[in-house]
Amino acid sequence: MNALTKPTTRYRAIFISDIHLGTRRAQVSYLLDFLRVTESDWLYIVGDLVDNWALEKAWFWDQLHNDLIQKILRKARKGTKVIYIPGNHDDKFRDFRNLRMGRVAVLEDAIHHAVNGKRYLVLHGDKYDGVVRFAPWLARLGDRAYEVSMTINGIVNRGRRLFRLPYWSLSAYLKFKVKKAVEFISHFEDAVVREARQRGAQGVICGHIHTPDNRMIDDIHYMNDGDWVESCTALIEHHDGRFEIIEWAKLRDKLLEVASADRHRNGRLVPAS
Repeated sequence: MNALTKPTTRYRAIFISDIHLGTRRAQVSYLLDFLRVTESDWLYIVGDLVDNWALEKAWFWDQLHNDLIQKILRKARKGTKVIYIPGNHDDKFRDFRNLRMGRVAVLEDAIHHAVNGKRYLVLHGDKYDGVVRFAPWLARLGDRAYEVSMTINGIVNRGRRLFRLPYWSLSAYLKFKVKKAVEFISHFEDAVVREARQRGAQGVICGHIHTPDNRMIDDIHYMNDGDWVESCTALIEHHDGRFEIIEWAKLRDKLLEVASADRHRNGRLVPAS
């Protein structure tokens, strides 16, 4: 969108994950818009860029998917330090860890040295998910259930749009209402925080559970950058050391409203002075 290509905001670091290219539920156009109006010294892709599980069942890859890959590679060519940490859905790329693909470094995990002086362990997080580690068949079954919930979610939100109601996430609702889901998230957070502490880091940045967060857990700064299927969120580090979660879907709508109002204002006739 032309309205979203004019302003450019520069950050020290951007962290994104769980994009799930190869699925129809991936919000690729939203992520493309976000990357078009932002620049950063560092760009971390924290797992599940491509959804190999979905591509093994049925091939889906449109031009927007190509455009996104090209955009990331272009940023790397222009000097952005791009770090790609594969997750469980794109674990085949772990075979290329410690190598470079088109100036993109592929790593198992990384340590990000923040402006605030802290060391942050950056990892996808699937290795701290007991279901993924010890019952992969159950993880794939859960992924299928997630696909069904997203299909239902789409139907519900089409109806909500007819009544001018805001977007509502069924899966996010279930995460915070179903006791087992709450317990799973809590155990996951405890596990990655424990790993960060054992490695001598003061913070941890992860993805995997599609739940954006930014808070202290005991003495460890825990941050999750969310996903680009439901929440469309990115974690950013400002040059002054502040970390912030950007809810791009909401911010994008506001930018479009402002751009539309400006076009309307500039298009009106005014009397000559």
